[in-house]
This record gives sequence, C-alpha cells and structure tokens, in this order.
Amino acid sequence: MSDTISPWVRRYAPLIPGGAVLDLACGAGRHSRHLASLGHSVVAVDRDTEALALAAGPDITTSAIDLEEEGAAWPFGPARFAGIVVTNYLHRPLTAAMIASLAPDGVLIYETFAEGNAQFGKPSNPDFLLRPGELLDWAREHGLRVVAFEEGVVDAPKTSMVQRICAVKADFPRVAALLPPF
Repeated sequence: MSDTISPWVRRYAPLIPGGAVLDLACGAGRHSRHLASLGHSVVAVDRDTEALALAAGPDITTSAIDLEEEGAAWPFGPARFAGIVVTNYLHRPLTAAMIASLAPDGVLIYETFAEGNAQFGKPSNPDFLLRPGELLDWAREHGLRVVAFEEGVVDAPKTSMVQRICAVKADFPRVAALLPPF
C-alpha cells in the first residue's frame, strides 16, 4: 500500500475552494491527509474498515460504506462538497449522484485505470476500466468544465493505463484555475 500522493491529486487539489472534500474509496487515507493539510475538512469513505482506521486523523471523518452492495444508495445530498477526489476506483452507477454532490463551484479530481490496462496486470475486468475518453463524456453529460485531462500509460507507482481529469462545476471562477508549472 502506497502512501505517496498521486501527482495528479497533488497538482490539482489546490484548486478546490474552501469547504468539505469527499475522498471516495479512500483506502488508508493518503489523499485524505493531504487534503486535510490544505485546510479542508475531509469525509473519507471506504468499505474497508481496517483501511479507514489508518485514514482517520485531524479534520478527517471516516465512514465505512459499501456503495456497491445490493440496494446501496448514494449517501450524500446535492451540492455537499467543495471537492471530490477519486483514485483507483470505478463504479459507474455512482457517477450522476457523485457529480451532483459537488457544490456549484466544486472541483472533481478523478484518476483511475483505463482500457488497455490488462496488458500491465490488474485490474483487467472492463467493468473497472474507463473506456476511451469516458471521463470527458462524464464532464460533457454533467455540465462540468474540463481544466485538465490525460489518458495514457504511466510508469509509477506501477506501469498502468490510466485516465484522469480535473473538472469544475459551472460557478467555479475561471481565474481561480491557477495552473502550477510542470
């Protein structure tokens, strides 16, 4: 289990406006701790209670929820979060409700495996791999403005095919998208 913060999350997390942030499928909380260090209160959600115990900390509220179990419903209301961060997780039935939980000026930072990853190992099940341009489709379907998007092969923390996006809701001020240098 890596405690290294995703460079994608590190780069775009500073764009999240003040307010609560959801770290969905947070695992041991590497991103939860980073977001809390940036001054956010964090809701860290995972179904693994052992991982959540590691994620707990100041300004981090952990919640054991299995959003994939039969009959599970999205537990958060609309416009609840200034930011939502998701890495290495995909459960498509959550998409619309998750994006609806972003505040009108909220930021979505999403990074996970994409089709083509099977050549590098797991996950290889298409249910857990984004289709080409799928995150862009989500943004278009849900009225998000794309700040950044990438799709391709990364070599760390392991060689993988990934897709990642930073997208914002309509009320996010364009001038607030101060992009750090590479």
